[in-house]
This record gives sequence, structure tokens and C-alpha cells, in this order.
Amino acid sequence: MNAKNDMDDTDAGLSISCTTCEACCCRLEVMLIGDDGIPMELTVQDRWGGWVMLRLDDGWCAALDRNTMLCSIYEHRPNICRDYQMGESDCIGERSRLVAPQPNGR
Repeated sequence: MNAKNDMDDTDAGLSISCTTCEACCCRLEVMLIGDDGIPMELTVQDRWGGWVMLRLDDGWCAALDRNTMLCSIYEHRPNICRDYQMGESDCIGERSRLVAPQPNGR
């Protein structure tokens, strides 16, 4: 995940930027459309015969660098990832769902 501008989630009072992003979108299924040019070792065929980004056993996209939590193929990421904009409603919804405070305060 990289971005040029910081975006604010004013509803939740959270600032979403490269430095605060928790790569929530990197847990979503990423369908590959056309010739995205993704290395084959980062892709897998789904049960319907389409191609998607491989997710590892931990549920995260195989292209996510676990040390930096940034996309290792950002400059060559799939078109669907390019269309997914940090700080827009889909991003905020996914972030709220995955980073929501736990009932026991953890």
C-alpha cells in the first residue's frame, strides 16, 4: 500500500495514510482481469477457473511484504488494486471491519 496523499476518515476520527494503513485491503480477494502482468507465482486459479492473487495461509496477499506491510509489486500491482483508493468508502469500511476495537479492550 502506498499513496500520494493522506486521507482522513472523519467519521471514525482516524487518519488513514501509508504510515497508519494496516493493509486491510490486502486481505481481500483480488480478481485478475485481462493481462495484469502479475508473476505467476503470486497468482492462483480459483474454483471457477478465474485467476486471483494468491493469499498465503495467514490470509494476506502473497505480494504483501510482511516486514513493511507494503505491496512488494506496487508499481506493477493489478488494475483492481489501482482502482481501490485509500480513504474512500470501501477502504474505510474494510478498515473498520478489520481494525475495529475488540469488546474486551484489546
